[in-house]
Amino acid sequence: MSTQTSGLRKMVTTRYAVALYMSSVLGSGVLVLPGLAAQIAGPASLIAWVGLSLASYPLAYTFASLSARKPESGGVYGFAKESLGPRAASAVGWLFILWFASGAPVVTVIAASYLAYAVPMSRAMIYTIAALIMLAAFIVNYRGIVVSSRVQLTVIIAILALLITAVTASAPSIRPANFIPFFPNGLVPIGVSAVLIFWSYLGYENVSNVAEEFKNPEKDFHRSILYSVSVISILYVSVAIATIGTQAYKAGGSVAPFAAMLSNALGTYGAIGTAILALVIIFGTVNAYTTGMSRVIYATAKDGGLPRFLDKIHPQTRVPNRTLILIVTVSWATIIIFYFLNFDLATELLIPSGAAILVYLVGSASGIKLLKIKGVKRSFPWISLIVSIVMIPFVGPLILVSLAFAAIGYFYGRRAQPKTTPGPLELRK
Repeated sequence: MSTQTSGLRKMVTTRYAVALYMSSVLGSGVLVLPGLAAQIAGPASLIAWVGLSLASYPLAYTFASLSARKPESGGVYGFAKESLGPRAASAVGWLFILWFASGAPVVTVIAASYLAYAVPMSRAMIYTIAALIMLAAFIVNYRGIVVSSRVQLTVIIAILALLITAVTASAPSIRPANFIPFFPNGLVPIGVSAVLIFWSYLGYENVSNVAEEFKNPEKDFHRSILYSVSVISILYVSVAIATIGTQAYKAGGSVAPFAAMLSNALGTYGAIGTAILALVIIFGTVNAYTTGMSRVIYATAKDGGLPRFLDKIHPQTRVPNRTLILIVTVSWATIIIFYFLNFDLATELLIPSGAAILVYLVGSASGIKLLKIKGVKRSFPWISLIVSIVMIPFVGPLILVSLAFAAIGYFYGRRAQPKTTPGPLELRK
């Protein structure tokens, strides 16, 4: 075991926690899903947005309560270790690696594709820009949690400004008639759009990964969750209303809705504005997840669930530098694989989604076992667990990839468990 068990710097305050929450959740989903959900369910997709906004609070509250109770680096990994044992925790650590290594490259390619919408470029250039976004997040995080938090705060301010601009510019074009008929395709598509929209609400677990670096976790976790869930829910629903009310979702394609809305404010520069919006939002998400995932791998390595050479902290910046190098290297490898194998976007997104849902399932189960909550909030971990279980079948056969990684992590963690010397009573048996 490394002696550097408490070397991470405690610098995260409420405002930085809010920035991390918002940039973890406000990712590619806000750019793509309001239009796609409206195409599936029409104006009735608003029911799914409102419903999942309400359901997101129990999810976020469960993770925040677990983190405030015992603030350790690694988040769900630490919860699983305490409630389900070190082998289950090791499986969670490996799931996080799959989640980041397959998910981060996908969203950076989406960001680069938005840029290609404004400035024509080759497919090779799109993937090169995606790799550069990963490199930028690595450099920011390598400088330390203070630099990363400040960058994240700046990024989230820019995200808020751009989203508010898009919604405000669209407000005069919203027509009540565009919400009629409200159920053009019936009730079933609402459920389909809800499953799709669930991707937009992943991220509330990420801030738990840096719990050890909070100055005042008991206070700051619950305050930052309340602020974040409120602002994110208002933003999502507002963007969905603007997308439907202006019928921007009928413009075609996943990029067009935001391009149409921003063109109201920026005129012919709408495409460029959309590209800037995508780059800012997705860099913020990747930067936040680079911070969180590196702490999970660090915590897993400390306990032997991953090779011990990853259990190191940089003496000056106090960050887990070797885990940062690992995740950026693996992410670049994934970008190269996606480029040559040419997977479709749905397949690329379902792989990290499967890993994320399994992590949420374990985190929710940990909350049920560990949290001593009274009143209505006692049901929150159960709500989180039920939502996670319901999502699993929609991943399809690709859930097997996540299950395989979890199995590898479980057996690696079993192999790493220290052997105990039998006591006198055991020797007599």
